[in-house]
Amino acid sequence: MQIDKDKVASFHYRLFEGSELLEDSNDSDPMLYMHGRNGLFEGLEAALEGKQAGDNVEVTLTPDQAYGERQDNAFQRVPVKHLMPNKKPRVGDVFQVNTQDGPRQVVIKKVGKFNVDVDTNHPLAGKTLRFEIEIQDVREASAEELAHGHAHGVGGHQH
Repeated sequence: MQIDKDKVASFHYRLFEGSELLEDSNDSDPMLYMHGRNGLFEGLEAALEGKQAGDNVEVTLTPDQAYGERQDNAFQRVPVKHLMPNKKPRVGDVFQVNTQDGPRQVVIKKVGKFNVDVDTNHPLAGKTLRFEIEIQDVREASAEELAHGHAHGVGGHQH
């Protein structure tokens, strides 16, 4: 079965910046997504279109195709209590903060007693990224997945 609109694909990936390995999903369950539902970067979805289980795909995305260019003025002061996970922040750590636009990853730049200064650029903003993808499976989406507009993992939702 080939990947096309509303098919659910599972895959493992390795993410590189240049020759540096940033992430490797092979130590966990495969990623799931429903094709054509904006669950991946547009360039990744385009590269996966028509592929099937067992195929390997390599895709390079420029910053504007991935997490965007870095914004020099993207700094904000946030109360420590709003950082997730709830642990002691250190300069350089990546935390998540809930915003009006949903959860957002931030990088700690300065730590105070009650507040932290954070860089709200995504940690991978401004980087050209190369994905090596190995497609594990392609299947029809369930009625529930189609109704929800995204793939569900083993035992239900995978978000």
